[in-house]
Amino acid sequence: MHVKIDEDLPKSVVDLLRAEGYQATSVREQGLQGMKDSALWQVVQQEGCFFVTADKGFGDVRLYPPGTHHGILLLRPDVESIASYTELLRSVISAVRLQDLYQSPSQSSQKKNSS
Repeated sequence: MHVKIDEDLPKSVVDLLRAEGYQATSVREQGLQGMKDSALWQVVQQEGCFFVTADKGFGDVRLYPPGTHHGILLLRPDVESIASYTELLRSVISAVRLQDLYQSPSQSSQKKNSS
């Protein structure tokens, strides 16, 4: 499972995911920083990535309806700091495997059609 990390998150988030065995790539590593959200989203979808971000815009289910993409994890700690983002992600991945949140858009369509 490939995880794309948005440019608004610290490198420690990428490092943590890699240490936990995820194939993680940051927007910065790919030279995609500064892209408009819509253009970045197209890249994320073309690559079939689960997306981790702190950008509240990606939390808008009207623009990014569940089941139409591979998944978004929006990290919003109480205090913005490198440590708080890293610890929040650590809490999330200790409670749930990101693979359990990942879904191909075609899988969600099949589930809706079979119910």
